[in-house]
Amino acid sequence: MSATPSAGHRPSPGHAAVAEAERAIRLAATDPATARALADAVLATLAAGDGSSAGLGWDASPYGAQDGLHGGPERWTDPPAEDDRAEGRACPSPGGERAAQGPEVAAVAYRALALAARELGDLPLAEEHLLRSVRLAVAAGSLRRAAQARLSLVPVQTELGRPEQALALAREAEPYLTPSEIAMLGVNRASALMRLGRHDDAIRHCDHAVDVLGEDQVFLAGALLNRGIARVYLEDFTAAEADLRRSAELARAAGLTHVLALAEGNLPFLAARRGDLPAAFAAYLRAERSLFGCPERLATVRCDLAQALIAAHLPGEARALLDLAVPELEAAGAATALAEARLTLAEVELRTGDAHRALVSAELARSELLAHGRCSSVPLATEIVLRAHLRLAFPGTPTPFRARPAAAPDDAGKGGEPGQGAGERLLAEMTACADDLDRTGHPSGPLRLTVAELAIRLGDDRTAGEQLALPALAGNGVAAHRAAALRRVLRGDRRGAFAAILAGLTRAGARASWLARTAIRDGAALRGATGTDGTQASAAGIARPDTAGTADTGGMPTGETGTADAGNASVAGIGVAWAGGTEVPPEAGAGEDPAVRAQAVREAEPLAALGLALALETGRGGTVLAWAERCRGVAGGAGRPVAPPLGELRAALGERALVEFVRHGDELVAVAIVSGRVTLCRLGPFAAAAEATVRLRYGLRRTHLRDGPATGTAGEAAAVERLVLGPLLGRLGDRPLVVVPAGALHTLPWPVLPSNAERPVTIAASAAAWLTAHRAENAHPAGAVRQGEAAHRAGAVRQGHASAGGRTVVVAGPRLRHAGDEADMVRDRRPGAERVPADRAAVMAALERAAVAHLAAHGTFCARSPLLSGIDLDDGRLMAYDLLRLRTPPDLVVLSACDTGMAHAPADGAPLGLAGTFLSLGTRCVVAGLVPVRDEETLALMTAFHTLLAAGHPPAAALTRASAATGVSGFACFGYGDQPVATGREGSVTQWDQEPA
Repeated sequence: MSATPSAGHRPSPGHAAVAEAERAIRLAATDPATARALADAVLATLAAGDGSSAGLGWDASPYGAQDGLHGGPERWTDPPAEDDRAEGRACPSPGGERAAQGPEVAAVAYRALALAARELGDLPLAEEHLLRSVRLAVAAGSLRRAAQARLSLVPVQTELGRPEQALALAREAEPYLTPSEIAMLGVNRASALMRLGRHDDAIRHCDHAVDVLGEDQVFLAGALLNRGIARVYLEDFTAAEADLRRSAELARAAGLTHVLALAEGNLPFLAARRGDLPAAFAAYLRAERSLFGCPERLATVRCDLAQALIAAHLPGEARALLDLAVPELEAAGAATALAEARLTLAEVELRTGDAHRALVSAELARSELLAHGRCSSVPLATEIVLRAHLRLAFPGTPTPFRARPAAAPDDAGKGGEPGQGAGERLLAEMTACADDLDRTGHPSGPLRLTVAELAIRLGDDRTAGEQLALPALAGNGVAAHRAAALRRVLRGDRRGAFAAILAGLTRAGARASWLARTAIRDGAALRGATGTDGTQASAAGIARPDTAGTADTGGMPTGETGTADAGNASVAGIGVAWAGGTEVPPEAGAGEDPAVRAQAVREAEPLAALGLALALETGRGGTVLAWAERCRGVAGGAGRPVAPPLGELRAALGERALVEFVRHGDELVAVAIVSGRVTLCRLGPFAAAAEATVRLRYGLRRTHLRDGPATGTAGEAAAVERLVLGPLLGRLGDRPLVVVPAGALHTLPWPVLPSNAERPVTIAASAAAWLTAHRAENAHPAGAVRQGEAAHRAGAVRQGHASAGGRTVVVAGPRLRHAGDEADMVRDRRPGAERVPADRAAVMAALERAAVAHLAAHGTFCARSPLLSGIDLDDGRLMAYDLLRLRTPPDLVVLSACDTGMAHAPADGAPLGLAGTFLSLGTRCVVAGLVPVRDEETLALMTAFHTLLAAGHPPAAALTRASAATGVSGFACFGYGDQPVATGREGSVTQWDQEPA
């Protein structure tokens, strides 16, 4: 700084101008607009002055990026004298003092303009102003002013993707700064060091700054902020949280709005790294509101949350956030953050099956990282490039046990696969990349597993064994169990491989259960912490699920139509729900969030696929069924890899048939149990069955809603049947059928298939879930083992409903012409039935005390966030997330609403949606719609259904007969539909375990 005039002397105009420019610098952090106006005024005054600064070039046009930095013609070589350091300027000649004041004042003013531009998010303009400030200060002979401008240029260069150049600037500036300014420089250095992965060095500089900058609230808050971020990277989460919260307190007290936003904006990053996804969402919602108007910083927060979503196996939602963040970072010129965002985007593109896009994004990220000198991050981009090449070379989900390609002299592969030469080159490149990951301190275990599997596929068992023996695959995690299983495979020890896979699945299931319980337990606390409600959600640009409109898409919300806002609404919906939308009372006990569980177990998908591949190698249907059930047990139901006893399952089925579908890569496999015999049937490509299901659903929608010419759906239904049941039809005959779907087959209206027209069909999440319900309904001996939380809940449900005397509740939702008539019809057929007002609180209370519930309302299914699916009531949507509060749900639920039977299964065994949520909570049977059905047709179907139900027919049989009698299809029976329902009418079935008359 310039020397302060002595007392009693009138300050010179130059000193007054410098003081005004320095005031603009101090204001830049809290009021950048005012700071910019003050600096502009100082420059205007200089321009209109007495000409003392004429010809000095302080108002010249911009110049080259390297001017005035280092290595240029004006670079000094000799260290300044001690007095020069104290005064902050080279000693000019007495005659030149007045002439030097103009450039010095301009240098300070341009530095103020730069700081204001940075606060307002314009990094290129900030760089331009600071480069000019350096040049002017050097021209004026003020080495300290030049060093101060370089001090401010360090973080700008870092954010523009030049951390090495930023550190070089810091080295040049340091000799000319005061001790407190050196501490400030350390804060800025820390950001560059973190970009280069030098987190310990960053903390050291911040520690020094915290000790020195006790009075400077701006830089002290920044020091704590940077130290907190560095500690997050080093997984010192408790200390990191303390730093970030203290930084926020200081920023709030000093009115540092943007520093406050950054401190709070990094709390989602902390929570994500810690693995606390609900807290990450809660912090993100706060940050989204506080960073409104700061697109570059909000984009960075979105990237952090995307990392959390990837960790939670939600790549689709992560991609939606990154699609918003990348253009914002491009517009802001934030090259460093942009390279990281592209790298993350490439990862989610690969995870969502878009290998071509992933390859482009990863190669672009790699080139940007190289240009910025961030060599330690380059192997991460290279890994994605190689994985994309692998995905393109081996379509589907390759396993080490598929047919190995024959050696070929060129790269022309057989059967759509690459030749041996291409495979070996890819193997060598992936091995080298894994070594690079080790050298740069990144985990190499996942890639080494992929290398080992590719080597096995290519017949290179030696390379596979070498990779699997490396320390990167040691430990007790899921990856270590997968490595152990592969080592046993190489030794021909299938039994040992199965044991290792079981151990890994058990670990994954236990972790998923813990996360699912944590998510639901923390819901109320998070809601209180965030204060999230509809008003705040709207302010943040979030479409609340209970107010979002629907487009003409067959009952799907607008977020499902591929509009620009679809992904954001999806992510926001999950955020609202996970960050407090599910307000679970503490007495709810050990309930679990099924969505969290289903996503958490996906880390074990490669391990489950390995077990299934080994089971398929045996060619035995019983072995494949057992492994499919173990995988389903981890995702839902038992929460651990257990399979139902095959003998007991056969006996329970009796004359029924069971068909369980298994997806292995792009292959669809079915295991059927008919008359006690287990049959394995390989059906063909899964994609063909999924596409045929979409065509059938579209045809049903048009038929039911009379949306265009009625072309009929018999052809589409027959086509689906050929793909999923064709080879089994002779065995199935006309037996009642239990179906266990996989993937997209959860959306198939099974009762409309031609062979199912007159047979009762029940859709179950797993064979174990069906058997558990059968045990409960048939008073199986006490020695039988219940499987999981659902079975425990089912017992509690039945006890509560026995004391309730089989009470029925009926709800009629808004905007349906015949909903009231339908409610009256149910009351006529079920004496004592209670009609409940169509508001969420009343319906939730009624569901707790009912044995049977009939809800007639509009239904909506949200494919991307299935627990946001629900039915419309007078005061908004009752979502599947809301149902998680139920402790004793009804035994039978009839959802007389479109699409309420739809489900999305992130992992087989955990169908997520409205019907699936009721079943996971302990409901025995759900009857629900799988396609839109007209209101008057629904009334006709439900009248016939309840008439048959009252006569003692089980739900599955009653629904089949009602559909045949009315010609109305589109509804299905889920769970266990083979037990009649008590009505209370004289002469009707009165005991839950009694067969129909």
